[in-house]
Amino acid sequence: MNKKIWNIRLQRIERHVKEMLIDLGLDLNSPDLKETPKRVAKMYYEIFAGLDEKKAPEITVFPNTEKYSSMVMVKEIPFYSICSHHLVPFFGVGHIAYIPDKSIAGLSKLARVLEFFAKKPQMQERLTEEIANYLELKLKPRGVMVAIEARHLCMEMRGIEKYGSVTLTSTVRGLFKSKDGIENRREFMSKIINSDRSSRNL
Repeated sequence: MNKKIWNIRLQRIERHVKEMLIDLGLDLNSPDLKETPKRVAKMYYEIFAGLDEKKAPEITVFPNTEKYSSMVMVKEIPFYSICSHHLVPFFGVGHIAYIPDKSIAGLSKLARVLEFFAKKPQMQERLTEEIANYLELKLKPRGVMVAIEARHLCMEMRGIEKYGSVTLTSTVRGLFKSKDGIENRREFMSKIINSDRSSRNL
């Protein structure tokens, strides 16, 4: 997005945050709050970078010259996102796997895809689907499977207040979804269950 447009937006966000803090009865002349509206606006620019579709990561692909046909998996990718319902964080780890066809991806790109789609007001269910959709589009693999484990502060610091509860979402595409992919699905899930994070405190 054009930097000039973003600067205008940042100024508006700063003004709105300032008004909200005043409405909450806070004294913005206090040294610890005086620059808070500006800091919050800059923070939003950073943590909501995924709203700019032009920043979507390019996936480096290589020809599958070895005709590798088994699962490729990157697990326990840490991420932070913001719940679109309450605008408080949810965080955890993502597990991404695909079965190559003609192309193999650079492994770091799988983590970048998760990071990009997490950087906006988000729902865990939608995040899971968006990652799978993007990998299908860019890699054209024989199959994709994505699972996300996350703790939601909207459940821990408010509402039901269940500290440490973990939500798991997953989606399967292509070969993973077929009868021929049953063993691949089992392998994927076993690697999550046997993970060092199996205590699920993340």
